[in-house]
Amino acid sequence: MITIASDFGSVYPAAMKGVILRETDARLVDIAHDLPRQDPRGAAFWLRFALVEFPPAVHLAVVDPGVGTDRRPIVLRAGEHALVGPDNGSLVPAARALSDGAIDAYEIESPDPASATFHGRDVFAPAAAWVNEQGVDAIESIDQLSAIERYVDLTLPEPDVSGTQIDGTVLVVDSFGNVITDIPGSAIDAVDRCLVNGESVLVVETFEAVDRGSALVTVGSHGYVELDVNHGRGDERFGIDAGDSIELVLVDCNE
Repeated sequence: MITIASDFGSVYPAAMKGVILRETDARLVDIAHDLPRQDPRGAAFWLRFALVEFPPAVHLAVVDPGVGTDRRPIVLRAGEHALVGPDNGSLVPAARALSDGAIDAYEIESPDPASATFHGRDVFAPAAAWVNEQGVDAIESIDQLSAIERYVDLTLPEPDVSGTQIDGTVLVVDSFGNVITDIPGSAIDAVDRCLVNGESVLVVETFEAVDRGSALVTVGSHGYVELDVNHGRGDERFGIDAGDSIELVLVDCNE
């Protein structure tokens, strides 16, 4: 199995699939092709969320604002999985989650790509096919890969907690407009209400616990605190976007 993720939208992923299918008959599974555009940290969040649900596979993930620069193309071996993509940190949180932290890194050495702007097709897709054909356990035997000691690291931010005040960061905004923060859901256990950047908002388990159009704070399926609106967009309601800071003050705690 080879999974494929990118920020390419439509058509471009099909070209990558065509290259892969010339080299291997792997089952191809699309993760998403609307990952946050040119945002390695946003991509890292979603890859970590999705890839841990898969059995052993090769994961091709390309969110590559550094294409055409001296950033390296790499393969990360993470347990029984391999992740293929640019060396910009976007693969690392998922790799850690898939391997309990143990990662082996390899640089992809390939002929000059046909395009300076489409390494997804010219560099990463062939590499994913090579790894699939040879097997994750045999990465060392692939002539086009060479082991490296260092790679670009990326860790998702963590909130600063001071008593009942939590200063966090918006990691991503999903397609529904739900604002996903770096604040763990456990932080709002037994809390009825929060001040979100000074505004009082109910803490609930489901969207329908508040009136349509009302703001809410909840814990998403990823385990992080979300700022949402029932039948609306949280990003527009709160006026925040990915990368913005967020202040949460816990009130009405049941002790």
